[in-house]
Order: sequence, then structure tokens, then C-alpha cells
Amino acid sequence: MGDGTKAHPDTTGGGARTRLDALTDRAGTWLARSAAGARTGHTGAVVADRFDRATWHDTYEQSAALRELAAELDALHPHTGDLLTDAFLAAYKAAPRLRDVTGMEPSRMVNHRIVAALLESPEFAALHRETAGDPYAAALAVLAQGAALRRMLDDARPARDRDERADMARREAGDAASAVAEALRQAAEAADEDGTVLQSAADAVRQAVDAAEAAARRAADGAGQALAAAVPGVRAVARGAVAKSAAAAREEAALMRAWGVGPGELERMPFGERARLAERLRTGRLAGWARLIGRFRQMADGERARKVENATGELIGVTLGDDLSRVVPSELASLGLPELRAVFAARYAAGELMLYDSRGEQSTGRGAVVACVDTSHSMYEAGPGGITREAWAKACALALLDQARHEGRDFVGILFSAADRLRVFRFPAGRPAPLARTLDFAETFLGGGTSYQRPLTAAAELLEEEFNDTARTRGDIVMLTDDDCGVTEEWMRGWNAARRRLGFRVFGVGIGSPRVAAAGSVLEALCDNLRSVEDFTDVHAAADLFRVI
Repeated sequence: MGDGTKAHPDTTGGGARTRLDALTDRAGTWLARSAAGARTGHTGAVVADRFDRATWHDTYEQSAALRELAAELDALHPHTGDLLTDAFLAAYKAAPRLRDVTGMEPSRMVNHRIVAALLESPEFAALHRETAGDPYAAALAVLAQGAALRRMLDDARPARDRDERADMARREAGDAASAVAEALRQAAEAADEDGTVLQSAADAVRQAVDAAEAAARRAADGAGQALAAAVPGVRAVARGAVAKSAAAAREEAALMRAWGVGPGELERMPFGERARLAERLRTGRLAGWARLIGRFRQMADGERARKVENATGELIGVTLGDDLSRVVPSELASLGLPELRAVFAARYAAGELMLYDSRGEQSTGRGAVVACVDTSHSMYEAGPGGITREAWAKACALALLDQARHEGRDFVGILFSAADRLRVFRFPAGRPAPLARTLDFAETFLGGGTSYQRPLTAAAELLEEEFNDTARTRGDIVMLTDDDCGVTEEWMRGWNAARRRLGFRVFGVGIGSPRVAAAGSVLEALCDNLRSVEDFTDVHAAADLFRVI
């Protein structure tokens, strides 16, 4: 026999016979391939464990937008579910690692090329800083990449076709290897006790081996073509996709920061709640306020730093006075000598005690901070940059909320317009400030005319209540309005009596209307500290509020 096997005469009349062990030797390689044929390559390009995949599945189930994108891509291209999984894991994992190409299913080679291009993009590091470990941010990145993924899949159709042919050839080779194993099994069942089989069974084994060898060659050729196939322009498109998703992630992070939502709070927030919050902040009347609010927060932070830097207690020398809290130790030592006590008393009465001198503005407020925000119709009027008077006033009020929380003080936001329209939002110092309530305060607009008496009376009553409960005085009221209106003499007498009794200060801000803060105006008579704002992009017009409140 040309293949080295030895035929024996068939004494039963069935023809020549062949040794079974010789057939087994020749078919051995294909038996191993048949056993391995059940094992398939990886469908995911990014190496991930079951916890990573569980995170993806949870995020996918919670995101209607991700499911819509998956349905759109799946209607046009195969295996897009695996591609979206890879894009998510690349953004989410702390150290994403691309799987070796030789371990991939040929049908997923295009996915591997696309994900590799995303990971290799120079902009990926900036994206990853925003998305690593954050399922929501990673999902947002995938959604931002949606249009680019579709374009890359469209451009990859020729490569995908080659990959599919290579996959089919690989499967055919596996089937051919299984056919060898089956032919050998049948030959073994028909073998004699001495290990010989009929020539017809041996020929079936040989034909199966020949077919398997041919299928293996086709599979090898197809795999080579699949590995070599390129996706035109994939790197450029991927770079644009990563840059776009990085910008989207940064924009949303900045939006949350502007509204005072920290990373820790976002991580604890359920996916659906976070998505609804982001939608609420991106749309409607709040959409254009984030930048202004962010600028107010930054300015207020800077003023707080200045207040700490130049606070009372920063010693710059010695001066004379009668403030016993700052008396130098040598003066106090004289109290220990009976003969010097009279001298100490005389110097105290004359204001000539030696005191530590300090610099900086003293923040005297200890009670609640109350922001009275005008929400009459005229507050809708926009100034430079399209910023409305309402937006400026509420951004300032929200920064005052931050200020109060930094100082451990209660904050109360009072929205007012006409005498019959008032909304009060309380934010006690000892409790977290619910974001939903903060947004309700920012979004509420009453409309109508303007009345000073109603909101200022409510503010004074709140400070009186605080004094009765805690004995705290020296609260601060900030009046933000664009309109002037009269008050009665009787009310003014009661107002002045409350100020003397409770020791609160009143700051006034005239927004977009110089006459409101002009000399002789009603607001001037009501306030200790008054300023006018004409440029609604100027947050520094309120800077001194944050130094002294």
C-alpha cells in the first residue's frame, strides 16, 4: 500500500484488510483536532472577569439608550453586542488589556481591530481618567462613540466578510476532523480480533483524512487573510470617537461639579437616578446656568481662602486696646500681683492694654444665612451673554448655600415676588442638603410683581425662631432684587426693632437696575451693605459677601 499500511487477504471473501493501528496512527492528529474542535475562540477583545461582565450587564439593563444603540447596530452588523461590551470594558476597567489576536474567534476580528484603535488613540488616557471604575461614565462614553462605531462597522464590511469566510473554513475544518474520528470509530467497531479492518473501512478513513487536510489548508489560508485584513480609516475615526466621548464625559463631570455633586455622591447614586439628574441639568431652564454657578463656586472658594489667610488671629504685631480676648500674657501676669491690679483696671478702662494685633476682615455672622431671591416677571430679563437676572441671583444664592455649609450655619432660601407669593426652602446645617431640593429651589419661579415686606418679614421671623431655639444671633440676610418698592412706616419700625434685638445684618444686591441700589432708595434704607450689578457675567461683584458672611 502506498500509505505504508499492510493489506491482508480476506479469507471471508470481503476483500483486502488493513491493520487498525496503522489507520489510527494516520488519523491521530485529526482525533486531537476533533477533540479541540468543540473549544471555540474568545468573543471578547478586552480581557475581563465575570465581575466586569456583570457590571456591563447591569448597566446595559438600566440604560435604555444603550439598548437602543445595540438594537440599531445589530440590525446592520453581526456581533455588535460583543463590540459594545468591549467598548464599555475598555472605558470602565482600571487597566484594560487587549486579548491576543490569535485567541479570538475569526468572526470577532473586526471588533478586535476597532477596540484596539480606540485603546491606542492618544485621547484615550484623557477619557479613561473620567470613566475608569464608573459604570455610568463608561456607558456615557459608549453612547458618545455610537455614530463612530457605526461608521467603522460600515467601513469594515469587506474585512468582516473575509473574517466570516475564515470562520466558516475553520468550522468546516472542525467538522472534517470530526468526520475522521467517526470513520475511525466505525472501522474500529468492524475490526477483527487481530486488529485488521476491511479495506472499504480503511478507505473511508483515508478519504476522511484527505478531506480534513484540505479543509485545514483552507482554514489556514482564511485565517491569514483575516489577520491581514485592515479596516480603512479606523484609526482616524477611532481617534475622533474617543475625543468626542472624552469631551462628553468631562462636560457631564463639570456639570455635576457646578451643581455641587461630588464624585463620591455620584458613585453611590443609582444609574437611573443619575441619568435622570443629568437630563434635568442638561435641559430646561437649568441648562445654561451650570457655567455661571461653577464660576460663583470658584470665586466663593477663593474668597473663603482669602478669609482664612487674613483672618482675625493672624498675628502681625502688638497694639493697644481693651479686647481681653487678645491681651498679651505679660499684661495678664500683672493680675497675679495685688499691687498691680488697680493699674491693670485703669489701663483697661483707658483702652491701653497691650493686645496682639491681627489683620483681616472679621466675619461676625453666626446665625442662619437667609437669601431672599426676587422671582418677579422682570427677573426673566437677560443681560450680556444671555444670562438672566434670575440666573445671576440664584447662582449667587447657591454659592451662599455653600458658604453657610462651610461655616456650619443654617441656610434658608426665600423666593418671593408679589405679597401673596412666597416659597421657603430650608437647609439645616446639621443635615445633608438634598440635591433634589436644591434643584427645586433653583427651578422655582413665581412671577408677578415685587414686595419687600413679605420676604423680609419671613426672614426676620426665621432668625427670631433660631434665636428662641438656640440663642444664636447675628444672622445674615441677603436681598437679591431688580425692583424697588415701598414699605410702610409701621413695618419699618418693627423691622428696625428686630434688627436691634437679633443683631442680624442685611446685604442688598440690585441686579440690572441701578436705581434699586441708588442713594435714597428703599433698599438702601433696609441694608447695611449694598451694591449694584450690571454685568451678569461678573461674579466678583458679590465677592465681599463671601469674605464677611
